Amino acid sequence: MQSFISETLDTILQNTKSFENVVFILPSQRAGVFVKETFKNKISAGFLPEIINIGDFVEEISEMKKIDVVQLLFHFYTIYKEQEENPDSFDVFSSWAFTLLQDYNEIDQHLINSREIFVYLRDIHRLRKWSVKGEFKETELMKDHFAFMEKLNKYYDAFYQFLLENNIGYQGVLYRESTKKVADFISKNQQKKYFFIGFNALNAAEELLFEQFLLNGNAEAYWDIDQTFYESQHQAGSFLRKYKTQWKYYQQYPIQTIKEYFSKEKHIEVIGASKNITQIKYAGEILEKLPNYNNTALVLADETLLPITLNSLPKNVNAINITMGYPLKDVPTTSLIFAIFQLFLNQEKLEKTESNLFYHKDVVRLVKDATIYRLLQVDEQTNISDVLSETVAKENNTFINQEEIKTFLSPVSEVVKERIAVVFNPFSSISEFLNRIIELINLLKENANELEKEYLFRFYTAFTQLQNLHNEFGYVQDLKTLHQFFRQLIQSESLSFQGEPLQGLQLMGVLETRVLDFENVIITSVNEGVLPGNHQQNTFIPFDVKIEFGLPTYREKDALFSYHFFRLLQRAKNIYILYNTEHDVFGSGEKSRFVTQLEMMRDNITEKIISPKVVTSPVQLKEIQKDDKVLERLQELAQKGISPSALTNYLYNPIAFYKQKILKINELEDVEETVAANTMGTVVHDTLEELYKPFIGKFLQVNDIDGMLKKTKELITFYFSKHFKNGDLTTGKNRLIFEVANRFVENFLAKEKQLLKDENNQLKIIATEQELSSEIMIEGINFPIKIKGIVDRIDELNGVTRIIDYKTGMVDSTNLKVLDFEAIRDLKYHKAIQVMLYAFLYTQHTQFNFEKPLAAGIISFKNLKSGFLQMNFSSNYRKPDNAITEEKLEEFMTEIKAVLTELYNPAISFVEPVNLPY
Repeated sequence: MQSFISETLDTILQNTKSFENVVFILPSQRAGVFVKETFKNKISAGFLPEIINIGDFVEEISEMKKIDVVQLLFHFYTIYKEQEENPDSFDVFSSWAFTLLQDYNEIDQHLINSREIFVYLRDIHRLRKWSVKGEFKETELMKDHFAFMEKLNKYYDAFYQFLLENNIGYQGVLYRESTKKVADFISKNQQKKYFFIGFNALNAAEELLFEQFLLNGNAEAYWDIDQTFYESQHQAGSFLRKYKTQWKYYQQYPIQTIKEYFSKEKHIEVIGASKNITQIKYAGEILEKLPNYNNTALVLADETLLPITLNSLPKNVNAINITMGYPLKDVPTTSLIFAIFQLFLNQEKLEKTESNLFYHKDVVRLVKDATIYRLLQVDEQTNISDVLSETVAKENNTFINQEEIKTFLSPVSEVVKERIAVVFNPFSSISEFLNRIIELINLLKENANELEKEYLFRFYTAFTQLQNLHNEFGYVQDLKTLHQFFRQLIQSESLSFQGEPLQGLQLMGVLETRVLDFENVIITSVNEGVLPGNHQQNTFIPFDVKIEFGLPTYREKDALFSYHFFRLLQRAKNIYILYNTEHDVFGSGEKSRFVTQLEMMRDNITEKIISPKVVTSPVQLKEIQKDDKVLERLQELAQKGISPSALTNYLYNPIAFYKQKILKINELEDVEETVAANTMGTVVHDTLEELYKPFIGKFLQVNDIDGMLKKTKELITFYFSKHFKNGDLTTGKNRLIFEVANRFVENFLAKEKQLLKDENNQLKIIATEQELSSEIMIEGINFPIKIKGIVDRIDELNGVTRIIDYKTGMVDSTNLKVLDFEAIRDLKYHKAIQVMLYAFLYTQHTQFNFEKPLAAGIISFKNLKSGFLQMNFSSNYRKPDNAITEEKLEEFMTEIKAVLTELYNPAISFVEPVNLPY
């Protein structure tokens, strides 16, 4: 394959023998590397020409220095403040200034008369608020907007003047100034010969510069365009056709290097893939089949896919050159910096600044960051990060102060302890805050690998620059503004890669492909909205005004991408075009119009839709055999006692039972910020036990209930402080839960009071929170099994003994309606199992003779209106059967023994249920 660079150099070498005073101007720095390499292979000895990209060339002509966008913003704010009586704060200013600077840049690059366009814009806005009857009503927002549009030219003039005086500027200023100085520059450099190589879409300033050089006779331009696009009405050739008709130079001379390669034989595949990840994985499969990568490019139309791509390349790609930045927002260090910001932003939001308390999740997030975690490793078993998070969860601390953090840090080295403790110092000033981050970066680099050092260095330079700008200007006054500004900065910044540019696979974005040619080309994300991009533009200049003044719109942008896309295919032999078929985000799912155009131009394209290879394997249910150790643990459990809840847990999921009771794995303890349901249940239970304990063995009176109601709130508060430890009950959701718990107890007591008033009911309290247990023998098991449980309350109402279980959750009568004990294993009967087991334990404990009536059931605090919900063994809803008889208990226990026989049978494994409901 004869590349454009190679062809162009061959043409130049025919007429140029010495390159001592020759300058090559190229669209990008990267193209220069390939030009140098190709040049070395074509000449045996002699000087190389000076090779420069267009940006540096314009800077040289303008005699000004280009500055970055951050410095530019600070300088612009200085000028803005001088022009305004009541200027916006820096954070508000930066939200619109970026867009305005882009507009200024575009106006300057296209040499538009700034006064004319801004007066035109101003007049449009004046017309909008004009009304025949003079009844136009302006809101404050509209007034602000109109006043702002009136001042755009004033800001522009003042800022432009400032930049000229300081000999600095954004790219547009450099372009505008270079057009004024180009004649002088040419006359000073008459001895030099200039070659413009591989350009296509030029702004007005570039057009003027190029034509001036060409007309002077000491320059040549070599365009990279195929005859197919140039001689038809194809969008890709629109720019060059324009120059051919409008430039004076091309009235006399032909356009250089128009060849015909596109129509030659090519292997082209258009591949539709669902989702971005499938595209990238398939691109990896294509690469795997290629014999080598020395003439291969993987082009990402969507550059955000770079991180995925780097993880999806085949193993045989041993050399790779990346020509795009790795987004800084995806770098691990970014999350650490944001974690530091979050500490203080949440401190301010939660009003803990004065006490210098930090929200526990923010502290844990910071100390668990990979780089910090490494520093806090004391020995193989102990890491301070883990100790801190475990202690915070155990003590239920929603907030942590700096002194506590210092105490945790005491086992680590003095330097680490000091630097990390400083991060938690009270916020004093922006300068000091930036300094503590810089110091932390210095500490982290001591213990970082090579890649992490690259990340850290990039952040070190960013924060040092912010520190210098802050010291010079002092515009950022609070942390919120700094955080917002840092977030804006991080979105647009990237980490540059340095590799061997001439070897191996070339991984690049679409714009980086300019001037370069490859035999094998794989392009991903060739979708509408990506290639070409969407039509959304951040600008204060409307579309019709851009058309009027000749500023580029999305049409020019589409033509530019059309050129890049088709130019990449001109000389390639194997082309793979991938696009996303999914309609899950705006613009995706529709293949690019460029692909449709390509399909109309060529008839030998292979099209296919691919989908990931899904390997289905039968789902293996977890199964755990009962070995000797498991059986030993089960025997221990039989001695210690099995509770009703453990039994229902086994019925629900044997694997969960195995983890909790055999392996003794408890749930991970976490800080309880919002009162958990089980905590509220415990508080209600404990409060009722405390209230009823003095009346055990006595008949309750109405005035006893009145006495209880007076103590309720105090007891609820006490038990919350006991079970919710350091949690805050004064505000928010927790306050509501506290009130709900209090209302539960008060409503329960009110119901109890009503019961005593009605028909002179006699209510005697027998026991509260009574621990009961009983051993049972089962045929085939040679040791007794102990069943144990705590009954919330046992009482006697008008001669009927009642066994009562309190539930703070919702229970209704259907949960306790059992017609056949064989069906009791079903999840909906698990509450009935608990109640019946309590009844069995009570009858065993008291040697109950069943001459007296016995009832068992639940009082649900969320269903208090239904009162005491009893076990019901009748299908006739008009005639419920609530009596717990000896026969019913015996029938029930037969089923429970069958469950226990299964549990203690060595041949029956613990098996995960097929369909777990929750």
